[in-house]
Amino acid sequence: MAEDLVLDTAIRDWVLIPLSVVMVLIGVLRHFVAKLMRSNQVPDAKIVKEGQVVVRARNLRASANFIPPKSFRARRLYFSNEENGLLYVPKGQAQNAQAQMFSDPNMAMDMMKKNLSMIIPQTLTFAWVNFFFSGFVAAKIPFPLTQRFRSMLQNGIDLSTVDVSYVSSRSWYFLNLFGLRGLFSLILGEENATDDTQRMMQMSGFGFDPTKSLGAEKDSLDIVQHDWALPKFEQRAEAVLRKALR
Repeated sequence: MAEDLVLDTAIRDWVLIPLSVVMVLIGVLRHFVAKLMRSNQVPDAKIVKEGQVVVRARNLRASANFIPPKSFRARRLYFSNEENGLLYVPKGQAQNAQAQMFSDPNMAMDMMKKNLSMIIPQTLTFAWVNFFFSGFVAAKIPFPLTQRFRSMLQNGIDLSTVDVSYVSSRSWYFLNLFGLRGLFSLILGEENATDDTQRMMQMSGFGFDPTKSLGAEKDSLDIVQHDWALPKFEQRAEAVLRKALR
């Protein structure tokens, strides 16, 4: 049977609160350091244009049923025409984005700066937490949990008799690491430099070819089955108004 623990208030004052405050301060510091290390490189106009074309094509697919069939066919032809469509990319014009990224020293340097500003603070903070706060039971979640959450909430505590709702100091560090994105968005704005998940996605997408997104969006737009959701809408509205006035 799981044991109930009585947490000392000193753990709250000297472990839980300082760890949370330090994580917030480190996140704010990382944001401003990343802004200082960021270069003022102007984005490529071609890449920006291709991104806007993809967004417009997605909006067309999302709202296709709210425009007449003739208008939808005209817009789809404008995007996916095999001769001069915005989404059509000839095979000879496709570029290797990875080679282009490695050939640009500024882009490679920006990527390295972003990785360093993410890895170094996390490594130092984890070493600090592991050295000073290892083994503490820092908090208790006010609702019961299953045994599957034990490895996530009690990292660093090898006691199977402790209830799963208790959180170790090391697990509290990871919860703050991935759970403070909403707070940073309120403090620093949506486009802040502390979103580690976004940076991981950028790292995993290193060498992404923007021309492939144009081709994928063209294929998705070609297979859309148009079903106009507003046939004879004026007549239906008129009938409803006449019925209401009677």
